[in-house]
Amino acid sequence: MSLASRALHTRWFVRSPIWLFRAGLGFLTGGRLLMMVHRGRSSGEPRYVVLEVVDRPAPDRVVVVAGLGPRSQWYRNIQADPRVLVSVGTRHQARAVATTMTPDDGAATLEAYTSVHPGPWSKLEPVLAEWAVPLAAERGEDDWRRVVPVVELRLLGGA
Repeated sequence: MSLASRALHTRWFVRSPIWLFRAGLGFLTGGRLLMMVHRGRSSGEPRYVVLEVVDRPAPDRVVVVAGLGPRSQWYRNIQADPRVLVSVGTRHQARAVATTMTPDDGAATLEAYTSVHPGPWSKLEPVLAEWAVPLAAERGEDDWRRVVPVVELRLLGGA
């Protein structure tokens, strides 16, 4: 397991930016990170996750990736209830709807990300490949990027 992957599996590390967003200071991340509030699929309780923004195709759309795969708790929760709250840039807890992109669109988004952000991609790719390559092989998929859950968040009520 790579150092980046170990860090992303460390609860205190991945939860540390949440306080920044909950204090209304998420804009300090320059729009590169967002906080999403989603509902626990069993408990119904609000859950918080901070994710990297991989694309912003329109003012009312933000794209994120389930970097630890389809078994990520936040990803499983939005499959059960796609209604979320998103804090990104100067927007604080905007209502949004989460939709998983098609495998083709998700892979294209990741491909575009590689050229726009080569530095961050060099750190993200091994984390994704660690679980996505075996999953793609298991599913008979040639391109491992097609099994990576890429999620579009459509902000409601204007941009």
